[in-house]
Amino acid sequence: MRQNRNELLRAVRYALYVGTAAAVGLTAAPAFAQDEGADKGDTLETIVVTGSRIRRVDLENASPVFTIDKTSIEKTGAVTVGDLIQRTPAIAGAATNPQVNNGGGDGFSTVSLRGLGSDRTLLLVNGHRVNVNDVNQIPANAIERIEVLKDGASSVYGSDAIAGVVNFILRRDFQGLEISTSYGITDYDDGARSDFQMTFGHNSDRGSLMVGLNYNKQDAISAADRDFSNIALTLYSGEVIVGGSSRTATGRYVVPRSVAEANGINCAGSGAEVALTLRDGGTGRNISDFRCFSNATDLYNYQKVGNVLVTPQERAGMFAVGSYRISDNVEAYIEAFYNKTQSSSILAPLPFDGRPSVDNVLLSGDSYYNPFGVDIVDGRLRLERIGNRQTGFTRNDQLLTVGLRGSFGDSWQWDLSGLYAASNNYSKRTGYLYTPALTDALGPSFLDPVTNTVRCGTPDAPIAGCVPVDFFGPFLGSPAQIAALNTISPTVRNHSNSSTKMVTGNISGELFELPAGALSLAAGAEYREEYFGFFPEFLATTIPGTTNCYISNEACTGPVSGSYDVTDIYGELFVPILRDVPFAKALNLTVGARYSDYSNVGDTTNAKYGLEWRPIDDLLVRGTYAEVFRAPTITDLYSPQSANAIGFTDPCNGYTGGAADPRACANVTPDGTFRQTDTQLSGYNGGNPNLKPENGSVFTYGVIYDPSWLEGFSTSVDIWRYVLHDTIGVIGAQTILDQCYNYGRYCNLFSRNPNGEIARLDDLTNNVGRVDTKGVDIGIKYRLPETSIGTFRFSLDTTYVAQYDNEQVEGDGSTRLREAGRFNPSNKGGDGNYARWRGLGNVSWNWGAWDANWNVNYVHSIKLWYADFTDVPSPTSQGTVLRRGAYTYHDVSVGYQIEPINTHISIGIDNINDKQPPLLYQNNTLNANTDERTYRTMGRFYWARLGIKF
Repeated sequence: MRQNRNELLRAVRYALYVGTAAAVGLTAAPAFAQDEGADKGDTLETIVVTGSRIRRVDLENASPVFTIDKTSIEKTGAVTVGDLIQRTPAIAGAATNPQVNNGGGDGFSTVSLRGLGSDRTLLLVNGHRVNVNDVNQIPANAIERIEVLKDGASSVYGSDAIAGVVNFILRRDFQGLEISTSYGITDYDDGARSDFQMTFGHNSDRGSLMVGLNYNKQDAISAADRDFSNIALTLYSGEVIVGGSSRTATGRYVVPRSVAEANGINCAGSGAEVALTLRDGGTGRNISDFRCFSNATDLYNYQKVGNVLVTPQERAGMFAVGSYRISDNVEAYIEAFYNKTQSSSILAPLPFDGRPSVDNVLLSGDSYYNPFGVDIVDGRLRLERIGNRQTGFTRNDQLLTVGLRGSFGDSWQWDLSGLYAASNNYSKRTGYLYTPALTDALGPSFLDPVTNTVRCGTPDAPIAGCVPVDFFGPFLGSPAQIAALNTISPTVRNHSNSSTKMVTGNISGELFELPAGALSLAAGAEYREEYFGFFPEFLATTIPGTTNCYISNEACTGPVSGSYDVTDIYGELFVPILRDVPFAKALNLTVGARYSDYSNVGDTTNAKYGLEWRPIDDLLVRGTYAEVFRAPTITDLYSPQSANAIGFTDPCNGYTGGAADPRACANVTPDGTFRQTDTQLSGYNGGNPNLKPENGSVFTYGVIYDPSWLEGFSTSVDIWRYVLHDTIGVIGAQTILDQCYNYGRYCNLFSRNPNGEIARLDDLTNNVGRVDTKGVDIGIKYRLPETSIGTFRFSLDTTYVAQYDNEQVEGDGSTRLREAGRFNPSNKGGDGNYARWRGLGNVSWNWGAWDANWNVNYVHSIKLWYADFTDVPSPTSQGTVLRRGAYTYHDVSVGYQIEPINTHISIGIDNINDKQPPLLYQNNTLNANTDERTYRTMGRFYWARLGIKF
């Protein structure tokens, strides 16, 4: 499977491997993130730390904040922020990234703090909202540090800050010119990645300006080129089988049993209909060219034809950040970003499915090419003849913030800003067929004796401009068939845009002195307008009164547009209670509240309380309680119904009776012979205009210990819990099916065709559930005293998930998914991967011009979702192992500073042990047999970076 074809590359890789391993071999441990402020300075300048608007001297406050600094970013092979930040231990669940192909490909990398989803994690730039939930839009060379608030913050920042906040703090006062470039490639000679960055800055006594350019490109990696992903594997009744799709290249045609037997084709079973497929070497002109279709051997391996593990993308952008001092007390500032992303999702060829519940296209018995002579309602075919399905995305993101800030009195500071953000997204889909024309092309047709050509329609009523299509014989590339397919294979273009307009005013300062210190206030107001619109081409727009459109059912969607505005008023008080008394070097209380009035869903008020107690100088005990909420988005409210291919395991497989409701296995013969013929069903999702906001509570409490007797060492432990109500989401296809079978619930949400197979399932957005999650964060950092062989720094940051209960329908305990320690994808109603432990460790070394870095990314073992959420007593008795072990990724790098020319060279290897992702099978995920949102699919990756400063 693996072939290194380029001898030069192989030699370079070997040198990298040996060099980096030797450079870091004298250390052994773990992560790339270090909290700024680990080295205590003497400055007393007040600052604002993410999670509060109060300006204070202290870097540590009541809320837990995880920081990734610029140095940490530069010591990795990451070229986008998403490559870096998604390894944060507090991230879990199912955040998207460029490894997500089926349902992805748009270039997004999102953040799902606490596994609560990207919609519940707020992104900020210098404390201001961004309108697109994609961290890749933030250029890495503009960032000074990234602050990750692991706490609810609705009282400070408003909606969406349920799980926490990721705040990108930009560089300021940069002087000079920086240029850097990097290149990397996998050990399989694919997935090449390159980037270029340039940053220029100038300062004067009146202000500063920094401008930058950035470009990066990621090549695709085919699923066929990795052993774990080149076959569609399914876990069935405890056994791993080669699965796939019933839409195959040789077709699957359901015909009357009598027709098959009359021509000598005898298939197992006793049903009135049988499924046939084309024999190897058959022409498709006679019934004898066909044989019985076998689910065991004939399913289509879509993994090996077209699907990719890493989606291709190309990104370019520019930014400008500046300030100008108008007077001694007033400063104007600007932050401007522009980013263009081009990316693609690439899937196997179109799975045509003629059933009424899917594409609704009949294979006419009067077609010249139909050898059976009967209408075929259930005809399925993999359309390799029109190539892969591909959706190309082009997205333009703009962000502009302008403002004035200043000071007055002894301590008061103010800020007034305006923000405009816009995103325009264009998509282009190929690999589909125009349904009305296809219906004619597969309908009645005849051989015209005059022209000796096959024509659509009947001799008495021919259809002009139509060329019949042969869906029965092998596609031999005849000019007529190629022309016919090209004529009805359109390019479908969709367009979406969104915008945010916001005006914000803040003021902060000290009100008066208390015995323990100054009582401080931060207050402000914000007005925001949000707009979103999605406009599909008419070909992909669902026809009113149906679930179909003019192309394949899976691509059908509908327009959505809407806007709302929100007005916020907020305030925060810092109250020093005690200082320098026995058992209380400091005791402080922070109280905040925010009132939000939405034009579409009403108003809400949320509060937050934080307590800090420092019994001795070296120890901080802290805790917070926060009320949180999330308003439904425009897509939550107004998205039209659209079809999705959803993986599932039919609870009626092997059915012999016993379902709680007759509808659960309607039309299934209860003799134990039923087996689903497809691992995917047609699920329909859509918005709901009657949604209300989510709401909940967040608790955190912990300690930070910085011992004066061990200089350079610090540790923190924070316990957290989130309880959310009225969560916005869907029940999940698998949950609907299982609940109907076991309890008789939700049976009205799906239907079966006459053969007993799932025909359609509806799962619309609603305020469906409740989430309870809790756990602990542990952080350790140690900077050793300088030695004769250099300076060493160690850090370890971990998160333990003690509980993650997703009650999919609040109050219905039977729908509760206990997801901690498990992997359960969204197609089964779950939220992704909730490994108990995740960790980042780091050892860094500096010695003169040399530096080295060893990062370790740890993901604990998981259990697979299988049948239900109870433990399987003896997994081996089921024929397979239902647990997957822990995964540890090692990334190493070594660098050298060439001082005379101020140039730094770094080389590195990511995933040095070439760890391959675990098999989780196609019935647990729709991408690559694994969880591509958590595990690395590229394999070992080599990279080099060159940076020059002038």
